[in-house]
Amino acid sequence: MNTATDKQTEIKGGEWLIRESEAADCFIPENFQEEQLMVKEMCASFLDTEVLPLIDRIDKMEPGLMPSLLDKAGEQGLLGTSIPENLGGLGKDFITSTLVNEGLGGGFSFSVALAAHTGIGTLPILYFGTEAQKEKYIPKLASGEWKGSYGLTEPNSGSDALSAKTTATLSKDGKFYLLNGQKCWITNGGFADVFTVFAKVDAEKFTAFIVEKNFDGFTRGPEEHKMGIKGSSTVQLYFQDCKVPVENVLGEIGKGHIIAFNILNIGRLKLCAAALGAGKRVAGDAIEYANTREQFKTMISQFGAIKNKIAEMGIYIWVTESALYRVSKWIEVKKEELLGEGKPFSDAVLGAAEEYAIECAMLKVFGSEMLDFVVDEGVQIHGGNGFSDEYAVSRSYRDSRINRIFEGTNEINRLLTVDMMLKRATKGRLDILTPAKNVAKELLSIPDFGQADEAPFATERKLIVQFKKAILLTAGAAVQKLMMKLESEQEILMHIADMAMIVFHAESALLRTMKLSATKNEEAVAFELDILRVFLYDSADKIDKHGKDAINAFADGDEQRMLLLGLKRFSKAGPFNSKAAKRRIADKLISLGKYPL
Repeated sequence: MNTATDKQTEIKGGEWLIRESEAADCFIPENFQEEQLMVKEMCASFLDTEVLPLIDRIDKMEPGLMPSLLDKAGEQGLLGTSIPENLGGLGKDFITSTLVNEGLGGGFSFSVALAAHTGIGTLPILYFGTEAQKEKYIPKLASGEWKGSYGLTEPNSGSDALSAKTTATLSKDGKFYLLNGQKCWITNGGFADVFTVFAKVDAEKFTAFIVEKNFDGFTRGPEEHKMGIKGSSTVQLYFQDCKVPVENVLGEIGKGHIIAFNILNIGRLKLCAAALGAGKRVAGDAIEYANTREQFKTMISQFGAIKNKIAEMGIYIWVTESALYRVSKWIEVKKEELLGEGKPFSDAVLGAAEEYAIECAMLKVFGSEMLDFVVDEGVQIHGGNGFSDEYAVSRSYRDSRINRIFEGTNEINRLLTVDMMLKRATKGRLDILTPAKNVAKELLSIPDFGQADEAPFATERKLIVQFKKAILLTAGAAVQKLMMKLESEQEILMHIADMAMIVFHAESALLRTMKLSATKNEEAVAFELDILRVFLYDSADKIDKHGKDAINAFADGDEQRMLLLGLKRFSKAGPFNSKAAKRRIADKLISLGKYPL
């Protein structure tokens, strides 16, 4: 594991596990430029003035309302933030486009419609289309003149997307592909003008096609009745000898999986951003309610049980934000690097997203579960009123649940996190084996009880180093013991993924706090220090639990005892009064009366 004095600053995807990062190199939300903050404020204003006053009408699916709101978003440039200017977009950087997803994330069904349009509805054509395809479709998608959608899922193919049954057969005259089959759970499907649809050419070559709404043989089903996001259009698509011109093949025949999987990397990060924006608004509503609801002649925000909830909501949100923008900056830097090497724009963006696919998967899981936690606690703070549709938190509760299924289920993303890490190690992209062997050797050595390090954040930095060793210990032993069988041991893989996810977010929180403290005194960062220390304290127990459950599933006897002793050694945190810290966090948020957007 590299030392803190390592001068190399570029972190490859997954490499954070085997080396320390420098706080000075970490991008944090406090580094947003003035223009970026203005974009974020514009998004908040758009929700407050254009969307939230109409939310009941949106959920009743008033005809034409959602498309008209997307038109308004297009007029303000919110549909083309990162689309190049020559194609009708604003040409902004990746961080700014992430900020837009966060800023509009609290718009319930509108947020889903916008994210689907700007993400899976637009990006496949932008990144994989021919010049002619991009010139035809992207300017209209950027302005909102045309609405985009994406047809991948089928009744019998969800997570296993490549098992799709929709077929594409070349017509006798060679001018069209005839699509036959159906797609389900298609967001924006009821009003979209253009769709990226996946089908198998000659029943085996998985391929993407650009389908327009007026193509012969294409029809849509009625709107689905859903548990949440009720205002989001969700329909089935039907193809009966649907005539798609051969020039509307997207990408290469038989390479549709490359489009599907690469678009998902970006979508996962952007989903985390939207969940973050929603979480901040729900937390704000809960704090505001707690500051006005009186019980036993006291505002409920003054009760310890409520303060604990408010603090935990704030901690979860702040840590999510820290990791999200750390990765967003990595992707932006990698994109610029690839552009500098002469890569086309689309290859640069996709290459950058692929480099950090592991982190995107973790962000998706952590962000969606953060929001589910926040909305659940938000309902609880509202008490019986939280179960009433008169309060926005009930809609937030229903709408949040889908995020753990969107963009690949959280279970799939957990499995992918470890799978991608191990495959990169196997291919030599990531040297995990050497650090894992070093950790195994360390178990046989006498612990270093030398003089305590007095440097700032020494205790917190050491915890992160030890947490990483806990992952390497557990994962290394699992690989060595189970070999090829490990891929079928999904429970073990998910425990290792959770350890990695916790540590990555903990390190992101540490780097953010360290960077803030470099320019401020301790009193000025007291709030952030409390958040960091509570999260680290809680993380130690979670890492220990996941590690034990994994080890106990594959080891026994002396091996098990040795591994459990090592795990305990690497996941041990000192005594800490988390109750007092959480009260200070809650008091800060309660005094603000909201979670600061």
